[in-house]
Amino acid sequence: MRSAALLGLVALLLAIAPSAVGDGTPAPSWLPHSTDATWEYQWTDSVYNTTPTKEKVTVCQASSAAPCSGTDPTPTAFQLTWTTDGENNPAGAPASRGTVSFAEQGLGLATTDWNSNLPPSNFPALCASAPCGNSLASAYYNVIWGTRFPTLFEPLLQGTTWSTTGGDTRDVPSSSTNTYVGTEQITVPAFPNPVTAAKIRSQVTQAGAPGDPYGSGIRTTWWVYGVGPVKVEFDHAGGSSAPITTAVLVSTNQTPQTPPSDANYFPMKLGLTGTFRWTNTKLFPKKPVVESYSVDQVSNGTGQISVKDVSGPIKVNGSYGFTTRLDGVTNFFASTSSKTLVKFPPLGPSSLPPDQRRHFRTPFDLLTFGFNPMLPAYPAAGNTWQGAASGRDYQIYGVTGTTTVVGMQRIKVPAGTFNALVVRSTLKQPGFPFGSGVRTSWFAANRGLVKLVFKHGDGSTSTVELLK
Repeated sequence: MRSAALLGLVALLLAIAPSAVGDGTPAPSWLPHSTDATWEYQWTDSVYNTTPTKEKVTVCQASSAAPCSGTDPTPTAFQLTWTTDGENNPAGAPASRGTVSFAEQGLGLATTDWNSNLPPSNFPALCASAPCGNSLASAYYNVIWGTRFPTLFEPLLQGTTWSTTGGDTRDVPSSSTNTYVGTEQITVPAFPNPVTAAKIRSQVTQAGAPGDPYGSGIRTTWWVYGVGPVKVEFDHAGGSSAPITTAVLVSTNQTPQTPPSDANYFPMKLGLTGTFRWTNTKLFPKKPVVESYSVDQVSNGTGQISVKDVSGPIKVNGSYGFTTRLDGVTNFFASTSSKTLVKFPPLGPSSLPPDQRRHFRTPFDLLTFGFNPMLPAYPAAGNTWQGAASGRDYQIYGVTGTTTVVGMQRIKVPAGTFNALVVRSTLKQPGFPFGSGVRTSWFAANRGLVKLVFKHGDGSTSTVELLK
């Protein structure tokens, strides 16, 4: 009953995973996995398992009994095991033992493997042939069904959606489209007083197995930061009499924590558009550059932004790729074609020939210049990072410096008044004063960049404001 290996993972998705705290224990997360962590779930199915069934879930360790793999958890990879043994379930409750393996990767929590006994014979078959690696006869199977990579996307921000697959790829897999609805207060037996939970709504589809309607439907999962999933409700397809599976957390030794902010300061929302005005009294004193942008492609936190000229001394068409992962918002490609009579000062680095160096032609060139990330995954005042004198960004830009999240500021631009996150970068490009200086950027939640001021080392200042 072991799942197929995960194949064909795009290297871009395997960004830097969350770090551990100083003593080597896992950092706070949506699914903690310290070696002493325990959970107890109770689940029912309105048709196929009407007897409330409790399962105890623990973290596998080398000293654990089977079915654990015999490895200890690391800060980013771990295995959970569940069992109905010793849970004093009533007669008729299905017996179950199994494991599920997870890895915290750059795009969130991924399911890498699972293993269990066969589901009860009265359950709908979720494979085309036996033996079958697909089952929904446990609490955690209902969590991971249709959402293997990732099971929970991060950073979990307003507007987050992702598509993925689940189940045994050797037979009939399932697929899902998942939406972060937002946070809400929820009570479950483990927490009779309301706790804050992130609500994920999944449209799950399976096609090709006798039990397709059972493997399809709407699943809602409530995740509590510092605890894990506390409730799952799976409304299976098949009409008004279709089964409903419900799993709730009965007890745990984990403590709910305040989740990180879900404010999205650089939304990659398909169809989002805007218009910027860029002024620089030294370079183009008579007429500003006005350019529009649109988010044209989006998939699992990665998107493409197109830019074109509206008016002013620069004619341009540009395309930029951005991705949001746990290591922050990063720019991974930029391509522009332009014509202008403006005589821009040169940019470096000196290690590249002039025709291979970046140039400033759009506000996104000004924004992305230097080093990644543009923003941390969950930005907060005081966050600071530096540009290293090595690696991909340094080869492209030859820039070192420091970026700091300053905090929130109320700001007014032609497009309106925004409560904006202020991010300041000090940039140094040796031998090129136009590529050096101080850049301050203002980002509004669910809108993105609304203002940028780049005080170049040559004495000129580029100011970008959102017009609409």
